[in-house]
Amino acid sequence: MAEVFLEAKGVSKTFVGVKALDNVDLTIGKGEIHCLIGENGSGKSTLIKIIGGVYRADSGSIKIEGKEIHEHGIQAIETIRAGVQIIYQDLSLFPNLTVAENISINQMLESNQQTVSWKTIQDSARKALDEIGEKIDLNERVENLSMAKKQIIAISRALTQNAKLIIMDEATSAITKEEVDHLFSIILKLKERGISILFVSHKLSEVFEISENITILKDGKQIGVYPTSELNNDKLVFLMTGRELEYSPYIYNQAMKEDTPLLSVEGLNKERQFQDISFSLQKGEILGITGLIGSGRTEVAQALFGLNRPDSGTIKMRGKVLEINRPEDAIKHGIALLPEERHGQGLFEEQAIGDNIIITVLRTLLVKLGLLSPVKKKTSADNWIKKLAIKTPSGDNPVNSLSGGNQQRVVIAKWLATEPDVFILDGPTIGIDIGSKHTIHEIIRDLAGKGMGIIMISDEIQEILDNCNRVLLMSNGRIIREVEDSTTTTAEELFDIVTRSYEKGVGA
Repeated sequence: MAEVFLEAKGVSKTFVGVKALDNVDLTIGKGEIHCLIGENGSGKSTLIKIIGGVYRADSGSIKIEGKEIHEHGIQAIETIRAGVQIIYQDLSLFPNLTVAENISINQMLESNQQTVSWKTIQDSARKALDEIGEKIDLNERVENLSMAKKQIIAISRALTQNAKLIIMDEATSAITKEEVDHLFSIILKLKERGISILFVSHKLSEVFEISENITILKDGKQIGVYPTSELNNDKLVFLMTGRELEYSPYIYNQAMKEDTPLLSVEGLNKERQFQDISFSLQKGEILGITGLIGSGRTEVAQALFGLNRPDSGTIKMRGKVLEINRPEDAIKHGIALLPEERHGQGLFEEQAIGDNIIITVLRTLLVKLGLLSPVKKKTSADNWIKKLAIKTPSGDNPVNSLSGGNQQRVVIAKWLATEPDVFILDGPTIGIDIGSKHTIHEIIRDLAGKGMGIIMISDEIQEILDNCNRVLLMSNGRIIREVEDSTTTTAEELFDIVTRSYEKGVGA
């Protein structure tokens, strides 16, 4: 093994009676690419924050290049000066500042200068980008950049802090396969310079592609550390979840098909977003929509739910033309939308789990004088907690106390409470571990089996093929192909189609 850069030994941490970490070890060599994986709630985030100095461990030690780290707190100066940089999932960038300002901001804060040297800021940012062979307009505001370029800026900022270990938390959750490949090329450049990487991801294919060693956590305990070459996908899934997860194709029950589709969309258009969108959905179908990020698929979903009014076209339910100008109209007609971003769009994170579930059906829980019935509220919330097996001791707990998979079940429950006929799920398993992902897929299949029409949107093409009986490919705002039987193709074939069409501008 390479010379050790970081060594965590016997790390434990408890939060309000919950054992988040229990005697966990982690060793990372200089220039090593190490992956940390586990289901939601396994302790990954807690361990990262202890390494980064944000949390203090209840017991155990953290050593960086042989020196034990004692200082903890939100600034974690000792850890930063030792060369540890964390790039969180939200990247923690300032959208209204320029590329140069974001890259150099830590240097600006540490300089204690009365005046700002803009030349120094530009030179520092340019040097950091040059180190990884990237060219981005230093004067462009970050809010105008793609997620992939924002990742590069976050990495460059870490380099200005003389990073020796960069921790990347779910770095690929919102970027395309092509952008992932580019990010991995940058990671390999960092490795060549002797910089260590701790890579945290739920996407197992990426873990196998980029890592040298893998540490697996489960329920706050360390399952083991394995050379990546000694594992395969099935073994890794079993070590993470303790069970074998199997998929069989979703076969549509043709007996549910009716002469008039449950939902039909005809010639839907929105300037600069999507053009000529036409498709139908039958009862019990799971229709997949996939394409690169920016293909227009989310904008179409929002149009169906009244969040993004189209310029022209019609939406019909059972042959009847609908007027959908706002979400209330969609809900009234039996359409529900699970949004792509559950944290900002799907949940009130500080509020109770039960309150999040019943928010869509408050009117049905009112009694005399328009007051909310506590009994009805609790009964309804507890019913959905039980139905979707949401793991919580109480519906009164805040929703942000749940793991990512359980939070997603709360969002699903919130919309199922409206008793929809059509359920649109935009990125239903983003940022969710493999075990929770499998459970949510089972919920979706069960809903379809009972006659609900499902539209599943995802940029994970294999997820679409595993769970949908029919697939629409989108590129540049248009549907470029329909696959009538998802069992007749492969993820590689579909990815090649959408990539080539995007590069050629097909659909624009």
